[in-house]
Amino acid sequence: MRTPVHFIPILTTVIAVLFAAAVFRRWRARGGAHLLWWALGLAAYGAGTFTEAAVTLVGWRETLFRAWYITGALLGGAPLAQGTVYLLLSRRAAHRLTTVLLPAITLAAACVLLSPIDYAAVEPHRLTGRVLEWRWVRAFSPFINLYAFVFLVGGAILSAVRYARQPSQRHRVTGNVLIAVGALLPGIGGSATRFGHTEVLYVLEFLGLILIWRGYRLCVG
Repeated sequence: MRTPVHFIPILTTVIAVLFAAAVFRRWRARGGAHLLWWALGLAAYGAGTFTEAAVTLVGWRETLFRAWYITGALLGGAPLAQGTVYLLLSRRAAHRLTTVLLPAITLAAACVLLSPIDYAAVEPHRLTGRVLEWRWVRAFSPFINLYAFVFLVGGAILSAVRYARQPSQRHRVTGNVLIAVGALLPGIGGSATRFGHTEVLYVLEFLGLILIWRGYRLCVG
């Protein structure tokens, strides 16, 4: 049964598209691998919430489910984290981490595409990884999301600590704290989906993206 919460991903998708376009324009104007990764990450974020919106509107489809799992569970935070990697680490270190991250995501995505579906576990308007018959496939996402947590949330916290030493940069301290909290919320929502509470993910994705955008604006404004 659909509730108003199930329609939240529609709004989240619109916000993600606008945010991604703003970051992409900044990359076009200024360059920087970190901005390109962030733009790609926001596009992936929006693709994930788009699949959620589509399931709300047209019902569960196997294609939508597989796309949701790849864009949401595997790509929801990793590209954003990689942007922070390129911002904070040396280019050489960032390149090395990229050569580890991309094959891991590719392998996980291939397994998601190949796994049979347990149609008895399908719900008409709710997405959950429990429908994957290859249960072990779900073990990929915690490791990829841990990577995202360490670099996205950890990077924002590190930046906030650094800026806290400069009284003139208080706005960037606040911005990075907002980014850290905003990045943490979808991860909490993703954990909730493992117990069948997908609606929690929809709410926290929306709130998290709002906080990240506000934090980003404070940091670059």
